[in-house]
Amino acid sequence: MAVISSYESVMVVSTKLSDDEIAQMIEKFKSLIERHATLESVDEWGKRRLAYLINKESEGYYVLFNFKSTAEFPAELDRRYKITDGILRSLIVKKEEQQNNEE
Repeated sequence: MAVISSYESVMVVSTKLSDDEIAQMIEKFKSLIERHATLESVDEWGKRRLAYLINKESEGYYVLFNFKSTAEFPAELDRRYKITDGILRSLIVKKEEQQNNEE
C-alpha cells in the first residue's frame, strides 16, 4: 500500500509573463497536481519583491500549493518546475505528520 504524505510547494513565476500567461502557468501546475495527487488548496500570494535578483528580475509571482500524494510525485513535480520556462524558483516541502499522543 502506498503511503500518502502531505506536501506544500511554492513556485515563483516570472513577472515578465503577462497576467494571462501567469494564470495559464498556475492552471497548468494545478491540473498536474490534481491528476497525480489530492490538491487541498491553492494560495496565490501575488507579486512580491525578491530578496535578491534572479535572472535579472527583482519581482516574482508567488503561488503556494498544498497537496497529499505518494512519495514519487514530488520528484516529478520538481522535474517539471525545472524544465518550465518562466519558473524562477520552486520549493517542495514534506509537512510533518500530526500525531495524537493521548495516553
